[in-house]
Amino acid sequence: MTCSPRTYSETVDINGSLPLSRFSEMFVDCFGFCYTHDRDPVIVLCIGTDRSTGDCLGPLVGHKLSAMTNNDRVLIYGTLDKPVHAKNLSDTLEEIRLLYSRPFIIAVDASLGSMERIGHITIGKGPLRPGAGVKKNLPCVGDMHVSGIVNFGGFMEYLILQNTRLSLVMRMANIISTGIHYSFWKAMKGSPFQFNLSDKSGNI
Repeated sequence: MTCSPRTYSETVDINGSLPLSRFSEMFVDCFGFCYTHDRDPVIVLCIGTDRSTGDCLGPLVGHKLSAMTNNDRVLIYGTLDKPVHAKNLSDTLEEIRLLYSRPFIIAVDASLGSMERIGHITIGKGPLRPGAGVKKNLPCVGDMHVSGIVNFGGFMEYLILQNTRLSLVMRMANIISTGIHYSFWKAMKGSPFQFNLSDKSGNI
């Protein structure tokens, strides 16, 4: 499967100024650029495994979002308890396809990059390719993606992921989960793309 071209992409450095605010602004912009009103539900698909420090960004984001989110239009797949990883990604995508006719999928995953890009989070239109950094051939996924560079790549990728600092991954997971939740809260309150996420209790 070939990933489609990306026409929108922004990056946030978690060590820069006001990273949570910048992430939220960029996420709202990208979501408004990508989302159409005929897509339902919104699925945040958090990819990775809790068995590797560097690859647990997705499950951590899913875990944190699950604790924050209470809305049947925003569904979370991939948590610490039920991770979505290389062995079950295809089955998970098939389950989503059978359950929902036109879901909007936001894929979240860790990635490897250059040394100077560690700690950068990319928010972009279109799919990402999970496992590319460790040479795994997995299906592309996502109408929109969030990818966090947790370490450098190029050699011994599995060992690099195993030796990634948890503090870095936790900081990125906090920014991504809080930023996504806040962005949907703003959308619930009324945004340029008028995505109404409010449920009967007024929670998200």
